[in-house]
Amino acid sequence: MYRVWSYISAYSLLLIAGTAVALIWANLNPESYHAFVHYVLIDDFLIGEPSFEGGSIRRTLTVHFLVNDVLMALFFAIAAKEVWEALILEEGSLRGRRALTPLIATAGGMIGPVIVYLTLAATLGMFAEVSRGWAIPTATDIAFSYLVGRMVFGAGHPAIRFLLLLAIADDAAGLVVLAIFYPTGDLAPAWLLLSLTAAVVVFVLFNWLPRYLDRGNQLRPNSSWVRQKLSFFPYLVAGCLSWFSFQEAGIHPALGLLPIIPAIPHADRAFGVFAEAEQYLTDLLNRMEHFLKRPVEIILFFFGLLNAGVEFNAIGTPTWLVFFGLMIGKPVGIFLFGWFAARVLRLGLSEGMRTADLFVVGCVAAIGFTVALFVASVAFPGGPIQDAAKMGALFSFAAAFTSLAAGRLMKVQKVA
Repeated sequence: MYRVWSYISAYSLLLIAGTAVALIWANLNPESYHAFVHYVLIDDFLIGEPSFEGGSIRRTLTVHFLVNDVLMALFFAIAAKEVWEALILEEGSLRGRRALTPLIATAGGMIGPVIVYLTLAATLGMFAEVSRGWAIPTATDIAFSYLVGRMVFGAGHPAIRFLLLLAIADDAAGLVVLAIFYPTGDLAPAWLLLSLTAAVVVFVLFNWLPRYLDRGNQLRPNSSWVRQKLSFFPYLVAGCLSWFSFQEAGIHPALGLLPIIPAIPHADRAFGVFAEAEQYLTDLLNRMEHFLKRPVEIILFFFGLLNAGVEFNAIGTPTWLVFFGLMIGKPVGIFLFGWFAARVLRLGLSEGMRTADLFVVGCVAAIGFTVALFVASVAFPGGPIQDAAKMGALFSFAAAFTSLAAGRLMKVQKVA
C-alpha cells in the first residue's frame, strides 16, 4: 500500500488546534465567541443565510456561513476526488470484488449507529425531539481514524487499507445522506439543471473535445493548449455556478462542487486513497488537489474553531445518543456486516487480516468528529440540542483509547 500523504497529519493537527481554541474561548467568554461565529461580513448579498424581515427575504454572509457553506465545499471536493478515482479508474480501490467486504462493512457501520441512536432516543422518550439527528453518528473521520489505526495496527497492516476504504465509502454515503435528508430550505430541484449543465459543458468543451481533436496525434496540441492557457479557470467558473445552483435548490451548498469533479481531466490510475505518491501525478485533477492542500488545512482550522465551541454545560441526552451510537453501533455494525460478507458470502478479507481485526477496525472507525460535527450543525438549529449533539461528536475521540484497548485484547500484531 502506498503511503498516505502528509495532508492527513497536517489536517488533523490544525483541526485539533481549532477545536481546542473553540472550546476554551466558548467556555471562557461565550458572548464574544458567538459574536465572532455569527459576525456579519456582508448584508443584503446574493449568497448567505436567508432571513425574513418585513415579509421580504434578505441574505447575510456571516463568518459561519462563509466557512461551513462556502469554503468547506473545497474539503468535500477533495474527498469526492478520492471517491471518484476509487470508483472510476481501472485500478480504483473501490472497484471489483476486493472492495465488496469493506463496502458491506461500511453499510453495517452506518446502520448500527442509526439503530442504537434511535432505539436509545425512543427508550428515553425523546424520539420526536432528537430523531432528526440520526445521521450524526454514521460518520467516520478519515484523518483521525487513519492516525489511530496506524497506532493500533502499524502502517503496513492490511487492516489500514480496509479502514481507509471503509472511511472513504462512509463519507461518500454521508454526502448522499446530507443531500437527500438535510436540505437547507425549500427544495427547488429545477435549479440543479444549472449544475448539470455546467458540468456537462466543461467536460465536453475542455476535456472531451480537445482529446477528440487530438486523436492520433501524439503531440496533443489542443489538450496542451487548454491545459496551459486555461488551466483551472473553466472549472472554477463551473464550480461557482454549481455551488450557486445547490444553494438555490435547497441542497447544502458545501456539496456544490461534487458534480464538477467527474468533468475534470484525471490520470488513468490511482495509487489509493490519499496516497502520497499521487503528488507525482500531473493531471489537472491531481494538480487541483495539490493546489488546494494548504488552503483546505487552514479552512479546517476555522471549521473546528467555528463548530466545536460548545460550553461544557451543554452535555445532555443528545450527547450520549451520538456517543453511544458511535461507540457501540460502529464496532458492532462493522463487525457483524464484515463477518457476514467475509464468511457467509465468502468474499473474504485481505491477506493477513483476521476476523477479529474487523471489530478493532470498527472501534477505530467510531471516531466521527469532522463530518459528525458538520451533520450536527445542519441536523438541528442552533441551540441546546445542537450543542449537546456536537459534544457527543467531540467525545468520540474516546474511541482512540478503546481502539488501543481492543487491539491489545484481540492480540493485534503491528506491522511496520
